Amino acid sequence: MRKRDHNVLTNAASLLICGLLAGVVVAAAAFPAVAMSGLAAKAGAETFGALPTELTVARAPQITYLLASDGRTPLATMYDENRRDVKLKDIAPIMQKAIIAAEDHDFYKHNGVDLNGVARAFVNNQSGTNSRQGASTLTMQYVRLAISYSATHPADVVAATEDTSARKLREMRYALQIDKELSKDEILERYLNIAAFGNGAYGIYAASQVYFNKPPSKLDIQESAMLAGLVKAPTAFDPTTTAGYPDAVGRRDYVIDNMVQTGAITKEQADQAKQIKLKVAKKRTPNGCVATNTRSWGFFCDYFYRWWLQQETFGATSYDRERRLKSGGYTITTSLDVQAQKGADKAVRNQLKEDATAARMVAAVEPGSGRVRAIAVNRNFKLDDPDHPQNKISSDPKKAKKKIRGSRPNTVNPLVSGGGGITGYQAGSTFKIFTLVAALEKGYPLSYTINAQHQFKSEYIIDSGNPAACKGTHFYCPQNAGKSMAGVHNMWSAFGASVNTFFVELQQRVGAENVVKAAEKLGITFRASNDAKFASNKDAAHQWGAFTLGVSQTTPLELANAYATLAADGKYCEPIPVQEIRGPDGEKLDIANPRCEQRISTQVARAAVDAARCPVGDRSSTSKCKNGTAGNVRGIVDAPVAGKSGTTDGDKTSALVAMTRQYAVAGIEADPDWPQTNQRMKHNEVAWGINPAVYQTLRDAMRGKERMNFTPPSGKIIEGDQRSIPGVKCESVETAKSRLRGAGFEPVVSDGKVPSECPVGTAAGTSPDGRTIKGGVVMIEVSAGGGQPKPGTSTGPGGPAVPPPPNQGRPGRPRG
Repeated sequence: MRKRDHNVLTNAASLLICGLLAGVVVAAAAFPAVAMSGLAAKAGAETFGALPTELTVARAPQITYLLASDGRTPLATMYDENRRDVKLKDIAPIMQKAIIAAEDHDFYKHNGVDLNGVARAFVNNQSGTNSRQGASTLTMQYVRLAISYSATHPADVVAATEDTSARKLREMRYALQIDKELSKDEILERYLNIAAFGNGAYGIYAASQVYFNKPPSKLDIQESAMLAGLVKAPTAFDPTTTAGYPDAVGRRDYVIDNMVQTGAITKEQADQAKQIKLKVAKKRTPNGCVATNTRSWGFFCDYFYRWWLQQETFGATSYDRERRLKSGGYTITTSLDVQAQKGADKAVRNQLKEDATAARMVAAVEPGSGRVRAIAVNRNFKLDDPDHPQNKISSDPKKAKKKIRGSRPNTVNPLVSGGGGITGYQAGSTFKIFTLVAALEKGYPLSYTINAQHQFKSEYIIDSGNPAACKGTHFYCPQNAGKSMAGVHNMWSAFGASVNTFFVELQQRVGAENVVKAAEKLGITFRASNDAKFASNKDAAHQWGAFTLGVSQTTPLELANAYATLAADGKYCEPIPVQEIRGPDGEKLDIANPRCEQRISTQVARAAVDAARCPVGDRSSTSKCKNGTAGNVRGIVDAPVAGKSGTTDGDKTSALVAMTRQYAVAGIEADPDWPQTNQRMKHNEVAWGINPAVYQTLRDAMRGKERMNFTPPSGKIIEGDQRSIPGVKCESVETAKSRLRGAGFEPVVSDGKVPSECPVGTAAGTSPDGRTIKGGVVMIEVSAGGGQPKPGTSTGPGGPAVPPPPNQGRPGRPRG
């Protein structure tokens, strides 16, 4: 701090006089009869000289601003006290003069303590004939406020504000020292930034915004006078209340008259200013996520808030971290992408009201950084007013009987991101991606084939009374959504058509515990206690037969990030809601940097994405897609896409993931109040299904963005280890099976017959013929006789059949 030159004799005299006056003041308070005695004066001088001079000044609480990713669009403000420090050069000179006129005419003349004022106040207060006067200079007022904000114990705050002689003495001592160490302009700047102006406004920046909706540099005479008048008694002179308005005008005019006395303005300017009708904005600064600048952005804001409370950088406890957020004066550029968020907000509410039973939840994540670009749900982020409730009675029959209200349309539960008791929702066949990844990691190529029957009898053991058990057994027997899905499939065609029996069988071959591990590597956290029990125990996970069908709970945010990891060539990034965090002095904090690591090999990730292009109507130069469960996504988004749809038994939830290289969007439609809902959640069949919400969000997010293609896989991960298929033409079916099995293939006999020159009932050929993957399925085509040789057999898939997993008491026919 800059020291100003002071006359030594003047300062010494000030200290001496203050000490003598201090003795008088103290004595007057305790022993009026001896107040003017020499003994009192001597004792006061000694006491005053012994007081400390070093004032520890802590920064007063500052408001924190949250912005969208563009660094301009306001998202929210958070504060304990609405204050933003500004430089004196950014405060209108007339405002500076107004506060001096209101509080301390001689501010630029005294040394921190107005000796004449102290004596005058003493005489007045001893006479008992007039109202009590104070002698606090603007510097002493600053000291009082600084002590309060620097206090580490509630008792210190009380001591800083109690009306005692001891407090006055301490303020005088500190004020003299402060006046030595700081320039008058520095003291004035600090005072204007720390003073309270009422209506939640602390400091001149907040006050000018709250009352006049303008920066302090733009204040005029009458506005400055009104604000300067407030610091004496913000509640009594509150211009926003009917009772306070006349007093506020009177106080304003009083300050204007004082500005004439100090020479700040002319008499003519004063008269003109007093003629202006006082108009105030009554604009309290919004505080927290229930008061975001755009109403529907509360859920994203809440995700950020919960993330902040988990960051140890900001304090040892969640309480400490919250205080830092609300008083640290940060400027936080969040990851919220305005274009993507607006698209998501519109999509989740399209054809589905905010009080609908179905909650349509969507999250968007940026692959390669983990930055969360959008969070949306067809709900209002607000607490339901218990005195005037809007929420409907819960859809859960048990709660409905007790007249307990649900979470629609108003809730502050983190429906999309999870936490706070929200463990998630079943996402159905979107989980098949984890089986695919685990199989690829084990060396199974994309062309690996399984003869997937309509129902598969697995080796997984479940309760024999479970509807998913094979009749009369305790083995898990999942079925496909339709009988037409049965047949020989490779990973592309099985993923595209969402063939349950293919993936349960593949999971059984790979090991369900490895599939669970793949899900964990991609960010699935298993919040639900039963899911966590399975996931944490290798033996239990090994028997989790229905896992591949998506019976574990997850959230749209987790699901989006899992797929985003694959789109980023296997680089997992922790979901993060921030892009940049700057402290009150503009310093940049490292905590906003992406936190990423390679969790899946590049080739495995690319192969998984290659298969994931099939369900959403896309394909690459290497993919062998057939049908897709959400085949219209590619055309609507108009960009290379990958993803997967999912549904659970009884359509209790529906899900879709769709992603480009820039965004991974996941949506789940469910009833958060009652997971066992009797409402059927939909996909594309109706306008309020989950699919439109996802692909419309992705479409809108991609507007104006580069169309980037996924890199296809290469090498053996596509075709695997290819082997020659032995010729079995015209041999008996049993001989053909024996030869194929001996060559390392899995023979399957076709149910139908084909025209052939071979005898009826013998092998007419194989599909595929020539070469196929080692261990793959080779179908023996049976001759119907009486025909020409079958021209080139079709190159269908081939591969080994594997038994599937049980579902450990869980229902088991989710489909895509």
